[in-house]
Amino acid sequence: MVKFAPLFVPWERRLQTLAVLQWLFTFLILSQVCVVVFIGLLFTRFWLVSVLYAAWWYLDADKPRMGGRRLSFISDRGMWRYMKDYFPISLVKTAELDPSRNYLAGMHPHGVLAAGIFLNLCCNNSSFSKIFPGIRPHLMMLNLWFRYPFFRDYIMSGGLVTSDKESAAYILSRKGGGNLLGIIVGGAQEALNARPGSYKLLLRNRKGFIRIALMHGAALVPVFSFGENDLYDQIENSPGSWLRWIQNRLQKIMGISLPLFHGRGIFQYSFGFLPYRRPITTVVGKPIEVQQVKQPSQEQVDELHQRYMDELCNLFEAHKLKYNVPEDQHLEFC
Repeated sequence: MVKFAPLFVPWERRLQTLAVLQWLFTFLILSQVCVVVFIGLLFTRFWLVSVLYAAWWYLDADKPRMGGRRLSFISDRGMWRYMKDYFPISLVKTAELDPSRNYLAGMHPHGVLAAGIFLNLCCNNSSFSKIFPGIRPHLMMLNLWFRYPFFRDYIMSGGLVTSDKESAAYILSRKGGGNLLGIIVGGAQEALNARPGSYKLLLRNRKGFIRIALMHGAALVPVFSFGENDLYDQIENSPGSWLRWIQNRLQKIMGISLPLFHGRGIFQYSFGFLPYRRPITTVVGKPIEVQQVKQPSQEQVDELHQRYMDELCNLFEAHKLKYNVPEDQHLEFC
């Protein structure tokens, strides 16, 4: 039976729902809309707009891997405050981050759409700048999304950068410190494991970010978002099933995963693409000091990787009871 929303809902909650809707539109549909607009303008009297943008795009092609272009009037919009309050989303500090250092933060888990990670690192309404003064956060995103006209500029305005070695090197090599680069280590593939009560992370064989930290001497920061996997239900796709096989094949071909997820609707709570109103708490762990090694050996990478996994487990165990994780639940690495 469909459970309908009350007829009269406080205006504040309606604005929260609207903010989440625009976020879903941005990351699920806006890129395609931008392509249609870019091409469509060429066949109108406004063709010069697309031509001039194409020239700008060519000249600005390297910007996504050179720190991006954060614009405060986009990342500070009040709309993000409403989205934060929808769940709600919060950020917790467990240790100080020295603004004279650069940091590489491993973000876990990916969830279906990485809502908590995105809001806490890319939107100043999460109070990141107040909690960690002097630290400029950046978040890596698949290179694919920076190939869309107009859309690339929009996502850069929130501090998103490409997920390649050149991008990481540019940020982590900045003199004077004060930079934090967030990497969702499990990537798009981990989204296929995102469902309530799941704590399975793709980390055991993900060591590229460890090598990058060693090469640049960037301190490693484990970060875990409690509640990230609780926002959506997902159709059963256990490893070995036909659905997971298809999803894995598509992920290898397209570079993005296609989880079959569902949540609630706008006017009813039974089905739809809106996430459930469930709290997300992003806990930032204590930095792991890393000595710079220009050409790290596999043994050095393995050793630091094991230490990182241990620290992430400690962070999870120390906070899980506060955020309604059963005591018998533990992180599972695969």
